[in-house]
Amino acid sequence: MLTRAELEQLVAAGDIDTVIVAFCDMQGRLTGKRVSGRLFVEEVAEHGAECCNYLLAVDVDMNTVDGYTISSWNTGYGDMVMTPDWSTLRRVPWLPGTALVIADLSWIGGGPVEQAPRSILNRQIDRLAERGLVPYVGTELEFMVFEDTYRDAWAKGYRGLTAATDYNVDYAMHASTRMEPLLRDIRLGMTGAGMYCEGVKGECNLGQQEIAFRYDHARVTCDNHTIYKNGAKEIADQHGKSLTFMAKFDEREGNSCHIHISLRGTDGAAVFADSDDPLGMSSLFRSFIAGQLATLRELTLFYAPNVNSYKRYANGSFAPTAIAWGLDNRTCALRVVGHGHSLRVENRAPGGDVNQYLAVSALIAGGLYGIERELELPEPFEGNAYESGAERLPTTLAEAAELFGKSEVARAAFGDAVVEHYLNNARVELEAYNSAVTDWERIRGFERL
Repeated sequence: MLTRAELEQLVAAGDIDTVIVAFCDMQGRLTGKRVSGRLFVEEVAEHGAECCNYLLAVDVDMNTVDGYTISSWNTGYGDMVMTPDWSTLRRVPWLPGTALVIADLSWIGGGPVEQAPRSILNRQIDRLAERGLVPYVGTELEFMVFEDTYRDAWAKGYRGLTAATDYNVDYAMHASTRMEPLLRDIRLGMTGAGMYCEGVKGECNLGQQEIAFRYDHARVTCDNHTIYKNGAKEIADQHGKSLTFMAKFDEREGNSCHIHISLRGTDGAAVFADSDDPLGMSSLFRSFIAGQLATLRELTLFYAPNVNSYKRYANGSFAPTAIAWGLDNRTCALRVVGHGHSLRVENRAPGGDVNQYLAVSALIAGGLYGIERELELPEPFEGNAYESGAERLPTTLAEAAELFGKSEVARAAFGDAVVEHYLNNARVELEAYNSAVTDWERIRGFERL
């Protein structure tokens, strides 16, 4: 990590010549611009950098689409201001002479862009702060590695790709080792970018891996998640390989992004723990989980934002289908693990395609809903939740969007403007999907129908 003074010295010495000023867009991508080190020091550091407001109003292909109040042809596609958050300034070891800073977005006339993912999270962090609570979060992001370059994969239409392993390598060493030059460079790169990398392990699908990072304050974790996800792709590209975080690449296991969250007091107290409770859980923690259960269906849009997200929810897949909580039970959507300061709840609903700022915002909003109403927590589920009679997660993006639009919890926590913005994003995704003709349809229908 760098201070502003250290950056100025590095720019003056010629060690840093480029500064990336960036933010996380709706799709969870690192978005922004590369600025010369000299211009950054002389102007951007003090006044920020402008970018078009359509960056929060496009689809995944960067097409301008209708339905957004903040950005349209009628409003002229004006600018937003990217204001550096100095606590995020760091070197980017895999890009020579480069530093990076995460920016908050505001309007030219002042005031935050409330639809920006980081702004949404900041609001939920502030709501916790009003209660003397601080959120700590860890994200477990899985990906699949392929021997093909990104450009070759694109040219093939992502068909016939060669996975980096030929069989299930969950926790295995041998086959995962052939990926180690890439995985090591990712780990060391992220360590050099100021992150605490814990390690890596193989997963179930072909070429699938998970690199884990130590938990941190919710905003820090979400910022790091954005940089890591982008950086891992860049490093894979440098190795002549590709990797994907999409929730469900094929019919085997999908890529998950389990999110762990715990709250502490401003004094660092472990407010989720209570040694007098039979399960070691405080009443605050019980209500927090109860709020998660009560709101999980209506907030699923922030956990599963794409059509593909819902392909991951399959029985017996280690991806959840039942809205239940359990003690170290991976068949439940909510899994409680740890003790004392490490006591936390793991939400297993998000996939690798999640926008982590939105998902953590939903976790906090749901938990606060339970705390504010002192909701009672049912007994933990024991056994196989896939075969339980528990209520189920939404099975399609359309269903999740409908629930989100009707959610009083979402509108109270995020505001109508945010809710309508992300409902429109879901509508755009659904319209694109419903108009597409897939390989599956051609195989079934070309000759036989």
